Amino acid sequence: MNKEETTMLGFEIVAYSGDARSKLLVALKEAKSGNFDEADRLVAEAQECLNDAHRTQTELLSGEARGESNELGMIMVHAQDHLMTTMLLQDIIGTLIDVYRR
Repeated sequence: MNKEETTMLGFEIVAYSGDARSKLLVALKEAKSGNFDEADRLVAEAQECLNDAHRTQTELLSGEARGESNELGMIMVHAQDHLMTTMLLQDIIGTLIDVYRR
């Protein structure tokens, strides 16, 4: 996979992760207001966004496992960082929503 193709996949991961992050932050706000149905809906939507990001990431990993080389740039480094921090945020917000639910 050339650098342009890898960069485009990096942008996909950033976009999906960013959408998930936004939904998670709004979900927390809804939970703080006692709107748990809305919070749960947003968390589920965020999970779908993260699933999309993982599918894109898996495409890269599968290619590398088949012996294809990937030219990685800073966009992909940023994408991986963005995905990992969003996954961490998902765990933290899930716990906070549970605390508000009690």
